Amino acid sequence: MASLPASAERPRKPLASVRGMHDLLPGPIARWQHFESTARAVLGCYGFEEIRTPLLERTELFVRSIGGATDIVEKEMYSFPDRDGDSLTLRPEQTASCVRAGIENGFIHLGVHRLWYMGPMFRHERPQKGRFRQFHQLGGEIFGPPGPEADAEIILVTARLWRRLGLDGLRLELNSLGTPDSRRAYRSRLAEYLLDRRADLDEDSRRRAETNPLRVLDSKNPDLQGVIEAAPKLLDALDPESRDHFDTLRAMLEEAGVPSTVNPRLVRGLDYYTKTVFEWTTDRLGAQNAVCGGGRYDGLVEEIGGAPTPGVGFSAGIERLVALLAESGAGAEPAPPAAWVAAVGPAAARVAPAVAEELRDAGMSAVLDAGEGGFRAKLRRANRSGAGFAVIVGDTEAAAGEVSIKPLRADRPQRTVPRAALKDTLAAWLPPGGPQER
Repeated sequence: MASLPASAERPRKPLASVRGMHDLLPGPIARWQHFESTARAVLGCYGFEEIRTPLLERTELFVRSIGGATDIVEKEMYSFPDRDGDSLTLRPEQTASCVRAGIENGFIHLGVHRLWYMGPMFRHERPQKGRFRQFHQLGGEIFGPPGPEADAEIILVTARLWRRLGLDGLRLELNSLGTPDSRRAYRSRLAEYLLDRRADLDEDSRRRAETNPLRVLDSKNPDLQGVIEAAPKLLDALDPESRDHFDTLRAMLEEAGVPSTVNPRLVRGLDYYTKTVFEWTTDRLGAQNAVCGGGRYDGLVEEIGGAPTPGVGFSAGIERLVALLAESGAGAEPAPPAAWVAAVGPAAARVAPAVAEELRDAGMSAVLDAGEGGFRAKLRRANRSGAGFAVIVGDTEAAAGEVSIKPLRADRPQRTVPRAALKDTLAAWLPPGGPQER
């Protein structure tokens, strides 16, 4: 007896997805689609236009924009050399990509631009609830206006999105980082304060005290909260221009009916922010309580190589927002088909695809039964599908140019009609707003 090849001696181990990167399956994806369509509608009514940028960018783009001493650049980016020796990075965020695209294509400094994007980002973080290595963001950017009106507009977009999605319990936290000059002066003062208390800091905070002291204010270590509370306050160090900008923004939001709380420890994790920073938070997702954040970045365009251009934007974590939708029961469920077309017999099998196409041409969703088995098995699959009607084609009906309609969700008798009358009969039986073409 011939021996089996080595590969056939034992079954191969199934392959799993990369850690921290997940499949979006057909059932749950309906809520994603609901989120995406709602976001498109809301951003559209504010005059935002969509932009799509590559997943891969030159590593230098993120080092220059996000900051070389940030956790994202130091620890979390997926970076690698390509075959030409260039260092490339899977985008960890998309604001820098939007700026790069605007500079490269020559439009960012010409008037006011409102851009939005949606897609996957990548960070090599420790996976946990609400945090993934491939995650998805919705974001919006306004380039051109330097005043607090644009900051307010960015925040009002997000507030309206929460209302349209039916999400409640989200809290808006605000802070100001001031101009680069006032922040540098505050940073030196804060670094001196932290280094004087070096013995009270954990290892990570001691490192940050020297490289990026503002990030110590964002530490979640409970043992450091006393040191952080006693630290100099950033708001106390604001220059007059930044203070006026911040106060005007808060007044605008109050007038628009959007409540906010000042959080003097809010600094965000990216070095490009100036003046306004904000986060929307919730207590319903455990440790990952921020679902959206953003702020102003007036020096970023120049840092990446463009002409000085003010900017402000937001990004929202779609996984976390979809989790809130699921928890609250909001969002769409997969729509069942209007009809399930089942053929019984070889002659009927040749006709059934055309019958399904005729229903789709009339604007109705129709699924063609492609499984094996007899009439009962096909009817069971039709029932499980949630379809409103089973359209049954047998060899006899096929020869006579007829079909049988069996209502599956209503108390109506089965009815045989000419094939030419099928779509009109179903249209009359479907409830207003019932399952149509998907």
